[in-house]
Amino acid sequence: MTADFTEVPVLDIAALLDEDDPGYARAVAELGDAARRVGFAQIVGHGIDPRLFDDLLAATRAFFALDEQEKHRVHIGRSSNHRGYVPPGEEVFAAGTVDAKEAFDLSLDLPDDDPRYLAGHPLLGPNQWPALPGFREAVTAWYDAVFALSRRLLRAFAVALGEPADRFDRHVTAPPSQLRLIHYPFDPAAADRPGIGAHTDYECFTLLRPTAPGLEVLNAAGTWIDVPLIDGAFVLNIGDLLEIWTNGEFVATTHRVRKVAEERYSFPLFVNVDDDTEVAPLPAFADNGRPVRAPVIAGEHLFAQTAQSFRYLQERLARGEVTLPEGAHPLATFGRKALATH
Repeated sequence: MTADFTEVPVLDIAALLDEDDPGYARAVAELGDAARRVGFAQIVGHGIDPRLFDDLLAATRAFFALDEQEKHRVHIGRSSNHRGYVPPGEEVFAAGTVDAKEAFDLSLDLPDDDPRYLAGHPLLGPNQWPALPGFREAVTAWYDAVFALSRRLLRAFAVALGEPADRFDRHVTAPPSQLRLIHYPFDPAAADRPGIGAHTDYECFTLLRPTAPGLEVLNAAGTWIDVPLIDGAFVLNIGDLLEIWTNGEFVATTHRVRKVAEERYSFPLFVNVDDDTEVAPLPAFADNGRPVRAPVIAGEHLFAQTAQSFRYLQERLARGEVTLPEGAHPLATFGRKALATH
């Protein structure tokens, strides 16, 4: 792992879409190298139809253009499983910064008679949908396409770690893989504050499509490195769970969005495994010279991190309506900055 990477690599992953492609092994090696050295990459050749993104962006613009009363009809606090509108200031990260953004959060859309939802699972169940023609259809089509891409990448990560390609498949039956539709409005008169504060992502990895620059990643020397906008590319980054599975071989690199210089939309899919999956260092990495990371339950880790960063859930914690899982990690305990203090 280099201490001073100065750019995020660009990877053509076309060969990863077919495991019989002659270039598959090389593409896997490049993916693994980026995960080890940087924790981030920009990926092209992913095969996602650009019309799906055009439809998603149009639907998202229409939603955030609604008046505040309409958006609050699907406020995330009205949901029992963390789905819906996130107004500015609702989400606060470890440094206590207030983000200059609004969002709409959704995940795998399970029916309202799913037994896990009926049992009160905090992250599984149906989405809230606004009464906006075409919104659900455009968002769902994008979700399905990017989720399918994530399954191929998860298999490639397994191979990059020296595991069988299907090593993680058993853990991806109904995962709480969250899609966020994020709007960063531009206000030239606003105070200088981050679009989104420094953090790592809580899941396995993230696939992000932004519409404007602003994303920065932290290298091991403590320098923030810009991630330039590449038209049509996804930004891929490692999350907490792959850091645990590899015992720090892959690092959930800390990142942020600086103060936006123009209106910006961003669409991260946080790729997760099933909520009851125990994530512990794989045997091949348990003796790699680093302290062995404690295992976590995937869904418990996601809920604990989410509950500590959303105001409405903090209020529910204070009232005793929800509780953190035993042994929950505090915020900001992953990534290079955290590793440097351990």
